Amino acid sequence: MLRNISKLLRKTACQFGISDLRGTARMPLKNKFSTSAAGCIQAVSSVSHRRKPNAMAYALLIIPGSAFCLGCWQVYRRQWKLRLINELQDKMALPPIELPNDLSMLQDLEYRKVLVKGTFDHSKEMLYGPRPALYDGRYKETGSLVSSGSSGFCIITPLKLSETGETILVNRGWVPKKFKNAKTRLQGQVEGEQEITGVVRLQENRSPFMAKSSAQNQMFLYRDVETMSAMTGSLPVFLDACTGVPGGPMAGQTRVSIRNEHLSYLLTWYSLSFITSFLWYRKYINPRAFI
Repeated sequence: MLRNISKLLRKTACQFGISDLRGTARMPLKNKFSTSAAGCIQAVSSVSHRRKPNAMAYALLIIPGSAFCLGCWQVYRRQWKLRLINELQDKMALPPIELPNDLSMLQDLEYRKVLVKGTFDHSKEMLYGPRPALYDGRYKETGSLVSSGSSGFCIITPLKLSETGETILVNRGWVPKKFKNAKTRLQGQVEGEQEITGVVRLQENRSPFMAKSSAQNQMFLYRDVETMSAMTGSLPVFLDACTGVPGGPMAGQTRVSIRNEHLSYLLTWYSLSFITSFLWYRKYINPRAFI
């Protein structure tokens, strides 16, 4: 009789995932019965506890739930960034148009090429930097964690338009730091009427820890079109020149690539959601899962 009860208890314990009763085969019958009964009671108690997580346990589900939602949001952000990059590349590939007389239209023309004619006023040129040079719209990779290449400045020069007599700002291009003084590059200080194809750029927002621009300073850390135009008496129109002249600054300093790391972000959030969900399951539902 006791032997049959022992077998029944061992079978019940195995159904609850209790494997500790396998070693009871060689025990005395009385010990087998005691061990089997204790294991069965422990299994039933464990199942009863796992089926009733408390309020704090459910509150912890906020962590994997929030991480999953942030992962979904990064999926949306990545799709938006990819569309933005495609739109930017499409704009850069379009043929140049005439500079519109209505300046409010420029808000919708950033990264669009325009064609202008005029004369440079080299006496009012300004420096924009220091910054590395751009090659085909990208910084040159050097393998360094500190710098993306040699440092230099972009030369911002007012251009008096031949058609209207108004003045706009043109980023003629990049020069190494040793050539930031105009006297060291006299060959590139072209005179007379020039035909310029340039990319429309708008005011750049100042970073929180970046110094503010000053009207008395001829050097700018960021593209502060408003201050530049106030200093030179020009219209708040800023173009990145697409082509340069021999001996002059290296044109084509428009960055056409946009940082897109949303794939790594979404993988991070989804991984965090999965790991915390698994830990919650092990803690409150099945402590012996995957053991």
